[in-house]
Amino acid sequence: MNRLLAMRLCAVSPRPQTTRNRLLGVKNTTTSDGEPAQIVFIDTPGAQRGEAHRVTPRDAASGSGGDRSRGEQNALRRYMRDQTLSAAGEADVALLLIDVAEVEQTSPERLGDAGRSVIDEILAAVKAPVVLALNKVDRVAKPALLPMLEAWSARGAFDELIPISALTGDGVDRLEAAIASRLPEGPALFPEDMVTDRAERFLAGELVREQLFRQLGEELPYATAVVIDQFSERPEKGDVVIAATIFVERESQKGIVVGKGGQRIKAIGEAGRGAITQLLGCPVHLLLHVKVAPNWSKGGDGIRSMGYE
Repeated sequence: MNRLLAMRLCAVSPRPQTTRNRLLGVKNTTTSDGEPAQIVFIDTPGAQRGEAHRVTPRDAASGSGGDRSRGEQNALRRYMRDQTLSAAGEADVALLLIDVAEVEQTSPERLGDAGRSVIDEILAAVKAPVVLALNKVDRVAKPALLPMLEAWSARGAFDELIPISALTGDGVDRLEAAIASRLPEGPALFPEDMVTDRAERFLAGELVREQLFRQLGEELPYATAVVIDQFSERPEKGDVVIAATIFVERESQKGIVVGKGGQRIKAIGEAGRGAITQLLGCPVHLLLHVKVAPNWSKGGDGIRSMGYE
C-alpha cells in the first residue's frame, strides 16, 4: 500500500504480524478507459496459521498468505483475525498477496495443509472478485517465475493473477488498473485530498513500533506495544513534540529494549523520528519511555489499554 499511495503510511518489517490494525488508504486514479476512479484500500493483518488464523482480503488490500505465528496469542491474535475477517465481508475487490521470495509460498502445494486451509478460509470469507498478486518477483530468477504463475493459476479461484515487486514498482500499475476495473460505479467515498482516516498520532505510533520489529530480536517485538502519550504541534516553531511509551510484558524485556547504556532505545528513537519527520514533513522531537504491562496481549482489557479496540 505504501507503493500504491507513494507514501510511508503502513509499518513495514521483514517479520510476520507487523500489521495489527486495519488501515485505510485512499488512491484517486483513472481506469484503463480514462474514467476517474477512487480506490479505498483496507490493509489488514496478514493470513496466519495456527490457533487463530489471520486472513487477508480487503477492498484491494495487501498482506501475506502464509505468515508464521510467533508469540502473538489469545486476545491480540483473535483481535487481528477479527480485523481481517470483518474486512473480507465488506470488500468490493479482494487482493491476496503472496510472498514468492519464501520458498514455501512458490506454489499452493508447498504451503502444506495448514497453509492451504488459510487460503481456503480467505476465499470462503470473500464475496467479491479476488485478484492474486505474487510479490517480490525481483528476488526470483525469471526461469522460476513461470512455473510459480502456472501453479497458482491452476488453483482456479482467482479473477486475475499479477506478478509484482512492491520494492521496484514492477507490475504495480497493472495491479492498480486490475483493481479499479472491478470496482462498482458510484460516487467517491472520500474527498480527493484525503489519504487516510487515521490520525497522525496513530501513524506516528505505528512508525515507532515498526522500529521495534526491525531492531529487536526474534520474539521480543511481539510482546511490545506503543502508546502515544503526547502529540503537540508547535506552529510558532514549526515542529511537533511526541512522547510515547513502549510497553513490554516482562521486566527482562524492558532491559533489552533500553539496551546497554540506553543505546538500543536511542537507535529506535532516531530511526522512528526520521520516519515520522518524513511522514509529517516537519521537524519532530520524539521522547520514548519503556514500561512493563504484564501479559497485556493475553486479555481483552490489556489489548484495549494499548488501543486495540
